[in-house]
Amino acid sequence: MDRDDLDNPDAVSPHTHKVSGPILSYKDALHYVDSKWFMDLQRKARWMDLIGDFAGDEPFVLDGESLLQLVLDDPLLALGRVGDPASFQIVHAYQTLERFLKNLLSRSANFDIVFWQDNRYATLRVGESKDIVAPRALARILLHQHLKKLSSGTDFEVKTFQGLDDPSWREYENEKKPMFVMINHGGEPSENASLSALALVLLQRAFVYELLSKGFSVTSLSELEFKDSKILAFVHEGNYTSRSDVSKIFKMATRKKFAFDAELSKNYPGADTLFSDDDLQVPQAYPDIIGQLARQLLDGIVSPDSAKTNHRFLHPLTYLFVLHLALLEGVPLKLRARNVPALHPDVKHVLMNEFIPRAFFITAATLARSGASLDIDGRIFISLVHYVCSPGPQIAAELSSNALVNQIWSDLKQCPPNLGVFAAFAHGPTVSHPSRPTANGTNFGFGLLPFSNPVFDAHLSSVQIALDAPESLESFSSESNFDGSTLFSDTTHWHNSKSLLPPHLGGDTQKPLTQWQQNKRLKREQRFMSNLQKQAETLTGASGKIIQRIVIPAVGASSKSQSKQTARLPVQKAKPEKALKNKKLSSKDQLLLKIKQEKESKNKDSSSAWWLGQLAVLKIEDIPSQIKHLTSLINNPRSREDWAGTEMRLYRLHLELTRWVAESYPDASVVHDRYSLSILQMVKDICDRKYVTAPVSDVLSSVLRSLGFEDYARSLVSPSVDVRDDQGLTFSFIKLFRSKDQVPKYSWMKIREHPSEWQLRLFGEFMDRSMDGSPDSRVSFEPDAWQRKVLDCIDRRTSLLVVAPTSAGKTFISYYAMERVLRESDSGILVYVAPTKALVTQIAAEVYARFSKELKGKTVWAIHTRDHRIHNPQNCQILITVPEVLSIMLLSPTLAKNWLPHLRWVCLDEIHCIGQQEGGSVWEQLILMAPCPIIGLSATIGDPQMFSDWLGSVQRAHGFEYEFIQHPHRYSHLRKYIYLLDSRDNKLKPFKGLSSHEHTNRSRFIHPITTLSFGARFLPEDLALEPRDTLTLYHVLREVCTAPDDPKIVAALNGLNPGDFFPSTSGQLLRQKDVLRYEAQLKEIVSRLAGANDRLDSQSLLRRVIAKLDSTMESKVPAQQVNVTPPPKALLDNLIFFLSDLHVAGELPAILFSFDRTGCEKMVKVVNQALIDAERTWRAQDPTWSRKVQEWEKWKERAKDRKRAGTKQAKKKKDADDFPEDTTPSSWQSSFDPTEPSQQFSFADYHCYSKSELEEDIQSMTGWVQPWALSALRRGIAVHHSGMNKGYRALVESLFRKGFLRVVIATGTLALGINAPAKTSVFCGDSVFLTALMYRQCAGRAGRRGFDLLGKVVFYGLSMDRVYRLILSRLPSLQGSFALTSTLNLRLFNLLHGSDYAEISTRTVNSLMSLSRISLSSEVGQQQLLHHMRFSIEYLQRARLLDEKGRPMNLFAMAAHLYYTEPSNLALVALLRKGFLHRISRLNDTDAKQKFILLMCHLFGRRYLSKTALKPQYLEPLVKKYPSIIVLPSLDPDARRILVEHEDQTLKIYCEYAQAYCRQHAGDISDDCKLPLSQLDYSASQSSTSIPLGFHQYLEQTANRFTTRSLFVASSGHLDVFGTVQELTSTVTEGVHLHSHAVPSFGEIIAEGDEEKTLNAYLYDFYTHGQTPTLANANGIRHGDIWYLLQDFSLTLLTLKWGLEQLLTKISKEYTPPVAEEETLENGDGLENGIDDIDEENEAEAGGFGVCPPGVSKEDWRVYQVVRDATAEYQEKFKAMWA
Repeated sequence: MDRDDLDNPDAVSPHTHKVSGPILSYKDALHYVDSKWFMDLQRKARWMDLIGDFAGDEPFVLDGESLLQLVLDDPLLALGRVGDPASFQIVHAYQTLERFLKNLLSRSANFDIVFWQDNRYATLRVGESKDIVAPRALARILLHQHLKKLSSGTDFEVKTFQGLDDPSWREYENEKKPMFVMINHGGEPSENASLSALALVLLQRAFVYELLSKGFSVTSLSELEFKDSKILAFVHEGNYTSRSDVSKIFKMATRKKFAFDAELSKNYPGADTLFSDDDLQVPQAYPDIIGQLARQLLDGIVSPDSAKTNHRFLHPLTYLFVLHLALLEGVPLKLRARNVPALHPDVKHVLMNEFIPRAFFITAATLARSGASLDIDGRIFISLVHYVCSPGPQIAAELSSNALVNQIWSDLKQCPPNLGVFAAFAHGPTVSHPSRPTANGTNFGFGLLPFSNPVFDAHLSSVQIALDAPESLESFSSESNFDGSTLFSDTTHWHNSKSLLPPHLGGDTQKPLTQWQQNKRLKREQRFMSNLQKQAETLTGASGKIIQRIVIPAVGASSKSQSKQTARLPVQKAKPEKALKNKKLSSKDQLLLKIKQEKESKNKDSSSAWWLGQLAVLKIEDIPSQIKHLTSLINNPRSREDWAGTEMRLYRLHLELTRWVAESYPDASVVHDRYSLSILQMVKDICDRKYVTAPVSDVLSSVLRSLGFEDYARSLVSPSVDVRDDQGLTFSFIKLFRSKDQVPKYSWMKIREHPSEWQLRLFGEFMDRSMDGSPDSRVSFEPDAWQRKVLDCIDRRTSLLVVAPTSAGKTFISYYAMERVLRESDSGILVYVAPTKALVTQIAAEVYARFSKELKGKTVWAIHTRDHRIHNPQNCQILITVPEVLSIMLLSPTLAKNWLPHLRWVCLDEIHCIGQQEGGSVWEQLILMAPCPIIGLSATIGDPQMFSDWLGSVQRAHGFEYEFIQHPHRYSHLRKYIYLLDSRDNKLKPFKGLSSHEHTNRSRFIHPITTLSFGARFLPEDLALEPRDTLTLYHVLREVCTAPDDPKIVAALNGLNPGDFFPSTSGQLLRQKDVLRYEAQLKEIVSRLAGANDRLDSQSLLRRVIAKLDSTMESKVPAQQVNVTPPPKALLDNLIFFLSDLHVAGELPAILFSFDRTGCEKMVKVVNQALIDAERTWRAQDPTWSRKVQEWEKWKERAKDRKRAGTKQAKKKKDADDFPEDTTPSSWQSSFDPTEPSQQFSFADYHCYSKSELEEDIQSMTGWVQPWALSALRRGIAVHHSGMNKGYRALVESLFRKGFLRVVIATGTLALGINAPAKTSVFCGDSVFLTALMYRQCAGRAGRRGFDLLGKVVFYGLSMDRVYRLILSRLPSLQGSFALTSTLNLRLFNLLHGSDYAEISTRTVNSLMSLSRISLSSEVGQQQLLHHMRFSIEYLQRARLLDEKGRPMNLFAMAAHLYYTEPSNLALVALLRKGFLHRISRLNDTDAKQKFILLMCHLFGRRYLSKTALKPQYLEPLVKKYPSIIVLPSLDPDARRILVEHEDQTLKIYCEYAQAYCRQHAGDISDDCKLPLSQLDYSASQSSTSIPLGFHQYLEQTANRFTTRSLFVASSGHLDVFGTVQELTSTVTEGVHLHSHAVPSFGEIIAEGDEEKTLNAYLYDFYTHGQTPTLANANGIRHGDIWYLLQDFSLTLLTLKWGLEQLLTKISKEYTPPVAEEETLENGDGLENGIDDIDEENEAEAGGFGVCPPGVSKEDWRVYQVVRDATAEYQEKFKAMWA
């Protein structure tokens, strides 16, 4: 729902604007501000899920004034309304307020409510009449006091400040660090708005502007939307910048505040001041509050200067007002639901004009001063006045007898009021007792239609609905055959007429392809498989090695039955070595062993000879040359052999020791650390090879002794039990001890600290990372304990949720399950679901690389996405797909009979996508409908236990066992830095090349504990410390924390000395699991410090610890310089130096994440240009380069001479075949190309990929990819985002994995599971999309398992506060959706009917209907779910989509196949049924097609324009400049009338649903007298206040009666008559859970005159002119989105076209003698083997029907022709875009 970014002809730099001419009025000022600033702000706003996609668990501020405006401006609230000043229904306001807050809190929002007094004017509506201002002022006070009370029992606080410059606000901001402010921006004033109204808007704009300029992001409260479990709103990013011209206007506008203040002070003194925390007093009793108010009312209203004629009314009115306050506690809420009674004009005049406004502002001022709160009900008060005006002398006496009020009057020394003064008005029609209002606004005059279904009847039997005057479908006929009773058969693809099933499953035989089609398909297959092969070759396993393919034999006919196939395969446990040795071998085994030993001996002799030869060469070289030579030898395959590999590594260790001894200062700390670390690393590497002979053991033991690790020698270097080769070394190892007395020769080698402390400080990267790992024959590695548990679960076919961070070792899980499926049978199927098409392709490549199996007529794997398929999705064993496609397949009736029974597993990768704003509901549906066990995988789930509980309940309902496995630790640590940008242009030195670059040292290390300086009270669970971090933290804690500070902390630290905590007597080097125990105890101490009340005090223990850690940082960058957000120019200017730093430090490859596509491209261009410019300068100045070019040019000039000489020499040979083609060695000139990048000006690594291969790839991309991107590719730089060409992105991924590309700048496209491991992840600049989830996903790319033991994360261009916020952020809890929409219900019936109630279909529906919780986050229970289902069925029957037996009918194809567009799909069905398309089809061809496309644009692909973008001064220049009309013309009146009628019927159906549920479950539904959040009870059941009997009877007789409306809303006079579906869902009584998105409402489609809903005409414009650049420039569609949006609309048109063809074919078959039906599927669910693109499939049948089928009416055929021809025109333009 992002607002489209229209081309702004006035866009200039923010700093160049000047106010041209005087601003004469507020209207002019507002226009200037909107055109120069606010319009741009709105265009750049992003529509986001605030919790799931933006803030997560971060705190934010909810502006209290904006919140109160939202409540008080509710059109249903009777309070402060023009013409009804007396109604003051504050309980309704309380409920609206609490309902909103509950919506926030239930979605895990973390907020405080802040009132700024400077922002109060719009709440009060200052400048309007006293009838509006007075009640709003009182309501503001009461709502504020209610919030204060509410906050004491909830997780939010209520704060009050004067303004943004208030020191208290700054202190609060520093402590809480709110991420954004939720506030109103003033909206759009009406054309005839008053000056005061314009000023109020301008002041709210000014406040938003001030927030943004202070760096706060802002979200628009007025546009906020609750959808499912999401909070959706527009997010405006803060930028710390201001504009002088706009600031000047706002300063002028703020002068109006003085006038507003004066008005408030004069007319409403004290009524606008909020009671603050500083004013807290002793709580007052309710009678005391009433008494205090009575005094103020008598003084302020019944004063001597009151008009004599009215004085007789004012005193008794005051008494009655106070009396109503005293009585309210005893008035049940149901009696407060009433209309305003009619009063005598004289009484009404005094009451409305003199008494009520003054009473309200006096009450407000009194309560503001005291901080007290009262219950006030304007309608009860008016009813009291009406009652006292009624005939009967006893009434006055009855009301004058209230003890409390009389006591107050006595205390105030007031005479009792003369209530008899109203007796004069006791006669006349206007004061007669009103009759009880009609209660039933819900008798709509129709009963439920008959319905019966064999599966649903059992579930719906508990839903008792009286069928009043049941009707039949015949009463809803229309003029169209589309509204007949044609049953639907779901047997075709959604976008074409191909058979749903392949021939081997009973589908139709495909039409033979022409030779041209066969050649095209073959070429496409060859091209795809070639690319897949290349991609597979770049993929590596967890060890960093190329994946080895497993060949699996076909199971064949000997496979066991399906039940036995699921049995667990035997697990081969590793046999103990001792058992193998003691086992007596047979003669055969002895012979095989002998052959093996002879072969090994022969190989060893060969390797020995080779190694001795290499050794001879090595010994004549110097040490550096030997090391370089040996490094290259270790890459030789012989290095993997036991003996040779150990010898080579030992010799490398010998060289390292020799080099250390030769150092000038070998005992210097830096030198000692470097060599001792590398030596111990080499020793561990040799030991880990498990080939340790006795001589090797002796050598390694001596090395460990010399270093001071003698206690570790026995466990590390004991001779391997299976090695009996005691051959000595082939070289003389350096002697470290004297032979005679074993005294060390180099005593300085010994470490100077305890071995455990040394390991923590230096050896952390090289520690053993396993967690109780042990061999397991099921996998090729040693799995940890949690991984073995996963294997056991898969063997048992237990559903799994595995949550483990990136690099922890999740990858094997899905592949093990795949291998199981492939080995068990030839028919079992595993479906792997990935969230993106890029990940689908990558997984397919990995499956291709891993598994090979010969299957007759089938393939091992297939790909199936929305727009292409590779191989046959229903004829493979491993299907890799996206969620939407699997959802379609699970609901396909044909597949339910033939394909679903073979499903063995569904693997949901990145299962946390269930919480996404877009598409999350589909993941939820997959979980609900999967007929087999599932495997859920994720690295980033917030509160995984909550999600697991729901997932487990679903799986157990399906009959599957379930296990939740969580592993919280990464394999490799992430070290974090912040990079300081230099924003001073004159200080940046020119970039001269990578080879001459010197490190800038502008990186500052971030110790994880220093992030607590941000003010957090907790440590996130995933905040990990490296071993060296734990040691640093321990030393700082020991230094800072002394006994007087906290004896408990000191005592805890005493046990954390590394020498004591890790005793070396254990004989083992430290492992990561050991350090985790140490880390946990240190973090426990830090958590205690962070939770202290004085944590923000500069002298607190926490602050002193942080300060000390800061002082130990390894960077010279001052802290005060890193807490600023650099300007965009500095970010670009510094980029080449930053990347060069990474290059020099060996920290490439790197992925730079920036969440703006344009920004990514700009960064690539800047870096590439910097390299080109530096290279050009260098080449112009370097003489060596010049000479080289000259020599090359001379060599080129001699090319003809060389050719002649070669030809002449060839002729001299008698036998040309014996002459080699080229016997001369190639010279450097032959491969030299001066146009290629020089090495020192390129990040590319040409050792990984040849230039010729690269040029071939670039040539294939030319014309498809921008030249600048290809130029950057040659220099090892690439951009990656979804707007780039798909082939280019795949090439980038492959080249990055190969190591050729070493710098990739990407959006989040590389974060979600793509195999693109980097050494360094960089966050470039801030963004609203940089969330807690995205941070973890992107940071997880760093640290390549198998390559890097440590990953690096760098924050580039972010402030330190923002960095700390990200590191400390917590993942939001996953929230789901209410999954059972009307369309899904329809598809469930189709699944049952189309599959002939197949067992698997029936089981799916039964388990779904039996769930206690249908949704992850829904409160809907089973009974209400069944009621919802019953009335959803009613809706579908009336829409002519289901018959009385639950069989799909007529236009099912359009409704079900466009399920993802609900409710637009149902609106299209309604229009087809009612003949609207028939009407427009009567027009000429051109007009008919345009009308049809216009209609489709109103229903599908809807994108809104902002109201500011609609202003003529902005819109008209664009319309003149471009061929687009931009604003979509209005919906046709006839179409709108049809949809409005349909909407009315929908409202009636769901109102009846609410009433039926309330009637049947009246005893289960709460009395709705409690507020939703505070649970304050207004039932008066516990009240001790007694109401006079006569008045109580009066209230009962005159109260409204209703069933479904909330009692709180009914207090404003509303009955069970609902104006809209949205009103129904938001104001229905508590206990009836109606989700607005689950009701198919057309409210937005039929909205007329609402500028917020003005549609962008981009689709209609494209149909008209076909110009995609215009869509970007005029219509404001982002370049990267255009293709996807147009493709979506293309598929929608095709779906409608093929749906009509199916229907017309069915009609024709019913008309003529039946012929063989064609069977087909959707979206290509059944195809022959091969590679298919949807668009190419449609080419063969693009024309559709050529002639009208028999039995089809001319009118229906004409509709089809219009749809077909308009679709063809659109397709022609769409294909021209990318052909």
